[in-house]
Amino acid sequence: MERIRPETEEELAEAVRGAEGPLRIVGGGTRGVDCRDDLPELSAGGLSGITLYEPGALTLVVRAGTPLAEVEAVLAEEGQRLPFEPSDMRALMGTEGMPTIGGVVAANVSGPRRVQAGACRDSLIGVRFVDGRGDVIRSGGRVMKNVTGYDLVKLMAGSHGTLGVLTEVAFKVLPAAETVAQVEISGLSPARAVQVMAAALATPCEVSGAAWLSGTGRVLLRLEGFEASVDYRTQNLRLALADYGRAEIRADSAQVADMWRELRDVQPFAGRAGDVWRVIVKPTDAPLAAEALEAEEVILDWGGGLIWALMPEGTDARARLSGIAGHARLVRAGPETRGRIPAFAPEPEPVAALGAGLRRRFDPRGILNPGLMG
Repeated sequence: MERIRPETEEELAEAVRGAEGPLRIVGGGTRGVDCRDDLPELSAGGLSGITLYEPGALTLVVRAGTPLAEVEAVLAEEGQRLPFEPSDMRALMGTEGMPTIGGVVAANVSGPRRVQAGACRDSLIGVRFVDGRGDVIRSGGRVMKNVTGYDLVKLMAGSHGTLGVLTEVAFKVLPAAETVAQVEISGLSPARAVQVMAAALATPCEVSGAAWLSGTGRVLLRLEGFEASVDYRTQNLRLALADYGRAEIRADSAQVADMWRELRDVQPFAGRAGDVWRVIVKPTDAPLAAEALEAEEVILDWGGGLIWALMPEGTDARARLSGIAGHARLVRAGPETRGRIPAFAPEPEPVAALGAGLRRRFDPRGILNPGLMG
């Protein structure tokens, strides 16, 4: 398979303009791209480096191929972080390489802190990308004929390379937490767990993570901030949840951070046989969805809005979830399963028509990750 790795934005644009057929767009290659693997691979991994960082303005501009670890290290030196807590899927997916910041944006990767800080797209304030014609587009800069009114930043987040190849992204960042702690309640059913998480998120205690693990039956509720504030809020949260069972406080910041890092990266499923599905539902529907899945193990995140499910190989989770509103994505599976179950579910006709129209606008030749999202 041909691999194309430009070192500059113009080289990348030339590669797209000169393409004679479809391309497989990748970043660090750690999350897997469910596009034809016989296509020439175009990687933005050669476009690396931070172009602007103003800690006082909480603003970061970085080239798309920059390793995520490098971005996080630079921010950490200034006591700051990406608000949306991007995951590292290498252990789960069994992949190598380095996750890139462009790949994070392309997949709109958003970790447990989404319940408090929003998704990746909510922190994204600017993008540069090369469209399917090979033209360089900058949000807020170049005016594109017939696309007035499109929010290019929001469109690119989660587009998985089907609208353009990201070359540069800009974020608003936030101060890192001084300390982190969590409140735990054990022995809960999915229905009871969702009630607990909803109650916790409704308090003024500023919960930054709310998850339940079927393997232990524990609800984990994370709180972050200044040490005195975290101590005060964890005590209040424990009292507020007294009716749901015995709540315990885990105050070891390093231990709690490690636990949430493992949950963020879905490490409980890493190295285990089976397919992995990512399911988005209304939190109140999570218990019903978890029951319908009949999974070997599930993790409820985002207060129940996100379900990670470890399923027997070859299981079509969408069929089991029939009648439950939401969407399910096949994240990890073998070639045989991927050959008959698409990673992304077919979209309702109006949504599919809108997506097809956008792809025609930005990629009229249909060469960027064709067939990936419809």
